[in-house]
Amino acid sequence: MPSVCVFLGSSPGHNPAFGEAAEALGRELARRGLTCVYGGSDTGLMKRLADGALAAGGRVHGISVGGLQALEIQHQGLTTLEVVPTMHARKARMAELADAFIAFPGGIGTFEEFFEAFTWARLGIHAKPCGILNVEGYYDPLLDLLDHAEREGFIRACDQQLLVRATSPEAMLDRLAERWETQ
Repeated sequence: MPSVCVFLGSSPGHNPAFGEAAEALGRELARRGLTCVYGGSDTGLMKRLADGALAAGGRVHGISVGGLQALEIQHQGLTTLEVVPTMHARKARMAELADAFIAFPGGIGTFEEFFEAFTWARLGIHAKPCGILNVEGYYDPLLDLLDHAEREGFIRACDQQLLVRATSPEAMLDRLAERWETQ
């Protein structure tokens, strides 16, 4: 599993633990020699992730959208920064570069990007593992909703089994690596 795409907030959120965990995830990716693929921003949790990886000697590949420059300042210290014309191009390029995907705390952009990657796994478009890193219980309501959707017959148990769940960067990367090796 040479690279991991992380979808996360361009805002810092209110809980300082989110930023600390983003830096820890970046450091852990670097420690394991994994390239971090993310949205290329120099703000919020995105910045903390990239800076954590870079400070630990890791490789960080950012994919930014030209039209978002007013909202998300592009990180100029990355190993690689690509600027693409649309969000569709961004997601396609991230999917092309990544061997696994992580949803980290974030907002609607994070949800949309992650669920597209998860849907593609469910449909067999790719066989890359997808995980939700549930820092400080941030994703508890979403995980409850997924369980509810399964109970109501909209998600199958085997679909749920595609989703890796963890509460720490180390556990998440261990589980994604296990899944990746069995693909």
